[in-house]
Amino acid sequence: MAATIFIPHFTPLTLLYFLLLSTSYIPILAINITHLLSSYPELSEFTNLLSTTTVAADLAERSSVTLFAVPNTFIRNSDVMNNHSPSSSSISLGDVLRYHVLLEYYSWPDLRLIPPAGKLVTTLYQTTGRAPSNSGSVNITHDPISNAITIHSPNSNATVINSVKTVPYNISIFTVDSVLVPNGFNLMASETRPTLGLNITQTLIDGHDFNIAASMLMASRVEDEFEDDERGAGITLFMPTDQAFSDLNSSKIFQSLPAEKKTDVLRFHVLHSYYPLGSLQSIVNPVQPTLATEQNGAGSFTLNISRVNGDVSIDTGIVQASVTRTVFDQNPVVIFGVSKVLLPKEYFQKNSVEVINKPSSGAPASADPPEISISPVNSPDIDGSTNHLSSPPRFGEKESSAANRKSTIGIFLGLCCIGFYVATGY
Repeated sequence: MAATIFIPHFTPLTLLYFLLLSTSYIPILAINITHLLSSYPELSEFTNLLSTTTVAADLAERSSVTLFAVPNTFIRNSDVMNNHSPSSSSISLGDVLRYHVLLEYYSWPDLRLIPPAGKLVTTLYQTTGRAPSNSGSVNITHDPISNAITIHSPNSNATVINSVKTVPYNISIFTVDSVLVPNGFNLMASETRPTLGLNITQTLIDGHDFNIAASMLMASRVEDEFEDDERGAGITLFMPTDQAFSDLNSSKIFQSLPAEKKTDVLRFHVLHSYYPLGSLQSIVNPVQPTLATEQNGAGSFTLNISRVNGDVSIDTGIVQASVTRTVFDQNPVVIFGVSKVLLPKEYFQKNSVEVINKPSSGAPASADPPEISISPVNSPDIDGSTNHLSSPPRFGEKESSAANRKSTIGIFLGLCCIGFYVATGY
């Protein structure tokens, strides 16, 4: 007698339901490139260029790309970035940046699987319609001996340095050692941008109400650094008015800071990029690194810039200032007046900051830097030691303390005398 075997029957539709239920859905994320790069101060110039052009917005519409970011050092040494004139070529700066974006996601293992002969990959520049033929593509090669990954273009080559950020199947960000130049970018026609030869301190003095800021820049010699940073992406300075300095309680604590810390406070007032007022009002990434960030490391000495009631607000974590006026604006330098001295939380504690809103007397402020009362209580010095500084006692505290000590001594002596008389029977 034949045995009957029962085999469960699954229809194709049932099997499809089973597969859908057992598979996790991974959403495709929009790319916020400025947020992803905000933690890397060595890429601040490249990030700002993405923001000030429309490339950051272009990337927000993509879901799977690879970005080759150029560190600040290589941007500053690039003839293309420093000497590019918009009228010198049909290719804009934005298109140069788009040429650094692959329209495919590549991880480190993916790049190492590319054959030595190379692979032609389309960039974001190709999608603009301005790239003739296949000039919007790059050829990527992998050397199996050295493991070097090289991106080739008709006008330049760049080698991948390392991986910066990876969001699987969404975006990979690598650093490269050179700016990639698409075909059609006429290097010979590029005109060198004339240096402004701007004397920042003299501009502040001529702008009136900035004598204290000017004298501090001169004393620290940090202005030389600012002028060096005028190249590339430019520079934005937030300079406190004389009234902002005079509104601070008087003390010698600020002057007691080590020279390097004073310089850091001045660097804290400067962004390493050209941001005219319109760009500040519509800034994409509110947390901005400063020149002090480059000196002290990622995530430190940052400013939070936002628009509040139509004004540009600057929050340091200690004080909140606002932009009061534009003192100077000529690409690549812009100088803004701000209502308060910008105090980094790395050197000043919030509960020790005392700001006095004194009414203006109408008398012009002195050109000498004030004795600033902002107290860096127990803030570490450069060598790591602790600076135990305190505010002087308020009026009457010293006399009161002395009187209390005298009263205590008198009571103690009186008790001793009473004990002596009791013990001797007098």
